[in-house]
Amino acid sequence: MTTKTKKIIVDIGMAIFIILSFIRWDGSPAFHIIVGVVCAVFFTLHVLLHRKWLTAQTKKLSKGKVSAKVIRLYLVDVLLLIVWTISIVTGILAIQPYLVDSESASWLDRIHGITARLAVVLVIIHLIQHFKQIRSYFKVPRKAS
Repeated sequence: MTTKTKKIIVDIGMAIFIILSFIRWDGSPAFHIIVGVVCAVFFTLHVLLHRKWLTAQTKKLSKGKVSAKVIRLYLVDVLLLIVWTISIVTGILAIQPYLVDSESASWLDRIHGITARLAVVLVIIHLIQHFKQIRSYFKVPRKAS
């Protein structure tokens, strides 16, 4: 399997589970917890698949050798990394009170909810930034006549 194929599969899986994570549940939070964990796994895989680009751009940025376009891409990526990490960590920390029917982590719920929504906005910006690249994945090559 090519790296490109792996990236597409991970991105599609991540998109599906991000959408599923916003589905409201009645009663038990089990669905949201399971979906959140799978989403976090896809997020981690996504970062691992793109770590070389992030590392290379960090080095170039420190030397001042990055175009304005790449700086915008990098900034959104770093913000996504920060915001998703906060959302995942607060989501994990907020699980325990649900398991013992406690309200003690309501502030964690709020941070988790705010960062998750902010991350979705950043994901939309990220998708817009990469629209041409994403579209190219779905183009059927033309046959020579």
